[in-house]
Amino acid sequence: MKKVRLGIAGLGHVGCGLIELVEQQAGLRLPGEVEIVGVSARSRSRNRPVSIGAYRWFDDAATLAEDPDVDVFVELMGGSDGPAKFAVETALNAGKPVVTANKALIAMHGQALEDLAQSRDVDLMFEAAVAGGVPVVRVLRDSLTGVTIQRVTGILNGTCNFLTTEMLRAARSYDDVLDEAQRLGYAEADPTLDVSGMDAAHKAAILASIAFTADLDFNRVSVSGVDTIELLDLVLADRLGLRIKLIAEALLSDQGVVCRVAPMALPMHHPLARIDGSLNTVRVEGPPLGAVTLTGPGAGAGPTASAVMGDISKLFSPTARSPFGRANHHVRRTFVDAAPTERSAFFLRVKLSDKPGALASLSEALAAQNVSVDKLLQDSADETGASPVAIMTHVCSRGDMRVAAAHVAGLSCTVGSPQLIPIDSMA
Repeated sequence: MKKVRLGIAGLGHVGCGLIELVEQQAGLRLPGEVEIVGVSARSRSRNRPVSIGAYRWFDDAATLAEDPDVDVFVELMGGSDGPAKFAVETALNAGKPVVTANKALIAMHGQALEDLAQSRDVDLMFEAAVAGGVPVVRVLRDSLTGVTIQRVTGILNGTCNFLTTEMLRAARSYDDVLDEAQRLGYAEADPTLDVSGMDAAHKAAILASIAFTADLDFNRVSVSGVDTIELLDLVLADRLGLRIKLIAEALLSDQGVVCRVAPMALPMHHPLARIDGSLNTVRVEGPPLGAVTLTGPGAGAGPTASAVMGDISKLFSPTARSPFGRANHHVRRTFVDAAPTERSAFFLRVKLSDKPGALASLSEALAAQNVSVDKLLQDSADETGASPVAIMTHVCSRGDMRVAAAHVAGLSCTVGSPQLIPIDSMA
């Protein structure tokens, strides 16, 4: 029987989950035996749900990475730079395959690490870096090679999806639901990486690079999060037949690959509109397939550790294929900014002072930029004397809509900052 010997760096939830899988591997469908020969983490004495006493301890992850008894280096430390990056580079330079769940590392340095892995003719595997237990990396890289992919969209952060779902369901404020998410373990003590959209952006950049054989350039990814979304926005959108979700999107334009993460309003019939709670989902569109959607748990020790083990199982018969599925004959595209001429419908929420002519001023500001109204809701004035207004526009250019929204924000009758969210009508 074949045997693969692991060195595991990082013993948090995922690292401990992987150890549990290795210890219970008799119930798995692996093509050989997996053995742990060494481990490394910040603290040896930390209380963990698994015993590490049977494994050699390494204070330094890079030393573990180049140990001659290690066949495969598993990096689960996290962080885009520092010890994680150095240890992965050390392993690749030593001619050892690497399996990682580190989305930030791959998003920021995937291009250079791919070049290093290929120069040493070893595998770099990162299925667990995107969508946890949903095998989207392998599906994009391997299973959909016969598809001309045009667009990839997804809900890639369970924390944000839980926030928008629960706020609307229970009519609770953002801060209230965020507190609950932290108590339930869906959000970190410092949730900035999640709610800012940065976590989803790391994953989106990886998927975009694979889907479109693009040179990964995270600096060209447009990112905004859910931290400005109010309960009022969710409620008014719902009344217009829309669900607001944090959507990661990558699409192929005439100029190159557009990659972005931002709140988006989805019609109720849209397949992503029905994904609630902490689930992740990815939708891939392109001929001759049409569209396929993959959904499942996107985080947690079990799902992520299972994805890591899936990559390890591939290394019983290593192929040293390009980590991003690229070959020399493929067209290499670049990441670009979205063109202002790109067209979409929009959800616009604004609060207007309760006085004559306010609604007319709003309509005039939109019309001046060729933005026409499809549907409009107006509520009674609240305790501040402002009247919430929600508008669905007809399809217009993003550039015109941004200018119109800026004019609306500057009206004397506008109270506070308007909320502008594109509507995705594709289903």
